[in-house]
Amino acid sequence: MLQDSFGRRFYYLRLSITDVCNFRCQYCLPDGYQGQAQQFLSLNEIDTLVNAFAQMGTSKIRVTGGEPTLRRDIVDVVASCAQTEGISKVAMTTHAGKLSSLATPLARAGLKQVNISLDSLDPAQFALLSGQDKLNAVLDGVESAIVEGMNVKVNAVLLRPWADAQLRDFTTWLKDMPVTVRFIELMETGQHKAFFKSHHVSAEPHLAALKAQGWQPLPRDKDAGPAIELAHPDYVGRIGFIMPYSSDFCDSCNRLRITALGKLHLCLFSEQGLDLRESLESGNVQAVKDFVASSLADKKVSHYLQEGITGITKNLSMLGG
Repeated sequence: MLQDSFGRRFYYLRLSITDVCNFRCQYCLPDGYQGQAQQFLSLNEIDTLVNAFAQMGTSKIRVTGGEPTLRRDIVDVVASCAQTEGISKVAMTTHAGKLSSLATPLARAGLKQVNISLDSLDPAQFALLSGQDKLNAVLDGVESAIVEGMNVKVNAVLLRPWADAQLRDFTTWLKDMPVTVRFIELMETGQHKAFFKSHHVSAEPHLAALKAQGWQPLPRDKDAGPAIELAHPDYVGRIGFIMPYSSDFCDSCNRLRITALGKLHLCLFSEQGLDLRESLESGNVQAVKDFVASSLADKKVSHYLQEGITGITKNLSMLGG
C-alpha cells in the first residue's frame, strides 16, 4: 500500500487523459483552450500505469481531463481501467455535454460513477459561467447516467454573487433527483488570482445552515474524495461540500494525480510534475511502482492554499482538478 511520511494511504488515482476542453468556464478556461497539440498518454501507457497503481493498493481510478469525452477512445480507456485486477471502482469527471450518447457504452465498459460539472440550473447563468449554451444537453447527460445505474454526483463551484441562488436551486432540485450535489469552494490558481479574490465565498456558513435544517453528515469511504456529504429524510438526493481552505482538509488526502503527459503530481498544487513517461512508454510496471513509491517521500503535509501558494497549477484543466 502506498503511504507517505505522514501516514496517509493512497487508494485513489486521478488520471487525466487530455487537458483539452471545449467549455470556457470562467474560473478555469474563460478564453477557451489555449494549448497546443500534444501526445497524450496512449491506451498502452494507461494500461501500464493503472496496473502499477493497482499492484500498489490503488482501488479507485478517476478518469479526468480537460474533458475526457473528447478522446475518441474514452470507452476503451474506461474498459482498460475497469478490467485491471485490483481496481474496484472507475469514475469519470465530465462536463456531460456528450454524456447522453456515451452513457450506455461507458456503463457497459465498467464506469460506475460520474461527476458532472454543473454550476447552475438557470440556463442564462449556466451559459454565462460555462461559455456554452448547453444546459439541456448536460441535464440529458445526468438523466442518461442515472438510467444506466451510475452513481451520479454534480459538482457546483460556489461563486459570489450567486452562491445563495445556487444553494436554493440545487436543494430544491434534490427533492426528487437521486444525485449528490457537491458545492466546491473556488480555489485560487495561477491564471485566475483576480477572479478568485472577487468571487470566492466560504462554504462554512452554508454547511452550518443545512445542518440546522436537519441535514446529517454521512460516513466517508476510504476511497472517497474530500467531500463532507449530508442526507435529509425529506430529500431523495444528497448534498456535499468540498472546502479546501479548511484547516484539516489535507489530513485525509488519499489520492495522487497523473497528467495527460505522464507526470506524477503529489498534490493538485505541487511545484512540479515528476516525469513517468519513459517507464510508461517501455511498459515497465515495476519501474513505475519504484518511482511512485520513492517519490512519496517528498509529499508535503499541506497544499498551502491558505497562504496563496498555487504551485505550478495555472488552471484546473491542466491536472483534472
